[in-house]
Amino acid sequence: MGLSIKQRRSGQVCLCFFGDGAANRGPFHEALNLAVIWRLPVIFLCENNGWASSTPHRYACAVPDIAQRAAGYGMQGRIMDGMDVLEVHEAVRDAVDRARAGGGPAFIEAKVVRWQGHYEGDPQGYRDRAEIADGKVRDAIERLRSKLIAGGSLKSEQFAEMQRAAQAEMDQAVAFAEASPLPAPEEALEDLFARSV
Repeated sequence: MGLSIKQRRSGQVCLCFFGDGAANRGPFHEALNLAVIWRLPVIFLCENNGWASSTPHRYACAVPDIAQRAAGYGMQGRIMDGMDVLEVHEAVRDAVDRARAGGGPAFIEAKVVRWQGHYEGDPQGYRDRAEIADGKVRDAIERLRSKLIAGGSLKSEQFAEMQRAAQAEMDQAVAFAEASPLPAPEEALEDLFARSV
């Protein structure tokens, strides 16, 4: 994608989201290396929740911050509180502006807290419940709501209406899914971006 953008001179920027577990795989390193060599307008945003499935980051990675790896490829790396929406917005905006100006790729590591398990029904016996509780106290949406209300940009009633509208949209989507027939087996590979041959 980044190479296509550069060749077409479209002014676009590719933003890649992935977790800390994916940062320990070969394609991650290959992508960073090529993005720097070709000075591609790509921003790599790692949402580091400290857990690759049930493996702790401290066990699977030799450095405490994944963004440290960016320096090994000659790339700008930035670490931030991923639970602060405004801080993430600022970092991504800066990286986008830099990429559009021809500055090449950037790496952003957003430290976040995963509330749920890796899969539905995961009992999370491998982690301390205090970690989850701390994450809920630092809820990104609640923190943003509080900042916007304190700054006068948002009223409590407006936020409550947004919550109601979002819940209604989710309820409608669930009702549609539950009322819909199961797809035919031959549809299993439709609308996929890639498949093995």
